Amino acid sequence: MEKILIADDEQLMRRLVHDFLLPEGYELMEAADGKAALAAYEQYHPDLILLDVMMPGYDGWTVCREIRRESAVPIIMLTAKGEEIDQLFAYDLGVDEYVTKPFSPKILVAKIKAVFRRSKHAAEGEACGVCLDKDARQVVLDGKNVDLSPTEYKLLNYLMSNTGKALSRRQILNQVWNYDYYGDLRTVDTHINRLRIKLGIKGEYIQTVRGYGYRYDAR
Repeated sequence: MEKILIADDEQLMRRLVHDFLLPEGYELMEAADGKAALAAYEQYHPDLILLDVMMPGYDGWTVCREIRRESAVPIIMLTAKGEEIDQLFAYDLGVDEYVTKPFSPKILVAKIKAVFRRSKHAAEGEACGVCLDKDARQVVLDGKNVDLSPTEYKLLNYLMSNTGKALSRRQILNQVWNYDYYGDLRTVDTHINRLRIKLGIKGEYIQTVRGYGYRYDAR
C-alpha cells in the first residue's frame, strides 16, 4: 500500500484530497505546516508527497529543497501559485508534477497514479542501463547479463524497489537476510561493495548515506 503525505495549511483542502484518495486504497497522513511536513516525512517515509507552497513555518519550496537533499521521493506541488515563474522554479527544485488550485480531484488522482507508474518503472531499473528482470531473476547491465549471487540479487532488488529512499543497514539486513538474522551489520557493507564492483560504473548508483546506510539513485 503506497503512503501519501498531504501537506497543506488549509484543513478543508486536506480533507477534500483525503476523501478522494482514501477509496483508492492509499495510506494517508497529513501535515498543516512545513515543519510538520518535514517531521512526517522523516517519521513515515511516504511514497509520494502532495505539497502546498504557502504554508507557515517552512514554505513548500523549503520543504521540497530539504527533501531533495536526500531523497527522490515523488513530489506533486498542489498550490494556488499558478504563475509560469513559480512552475519553472518548482521543476528546477525537482518536483514531479505541478497542480494549480482550483483543480479537478479526479485529475489529481490520475496524476498520482501516473507518477507511481513512472516511479515503479524507474525502480525496476528500466532506465540508466540497469534492468532488473524479476520474472527471470536476472540483472541486465547495458544489454549484458550480470552474474549475481542470490543474496546480491535480493540486495539490488530491495535497493531499486526503494529508489531514492535512505535505507539503514538494519533495514537492509532484515529485509535481505530475513528478520531472524542477527549478524554483523558489516555484512551489508561487504555485499554492497561486491555489488558495486559487479555493476561497474553503474555501481555509483548505490550511494552511501554516512552514518546510516545506503540509497539507490540512478539520477
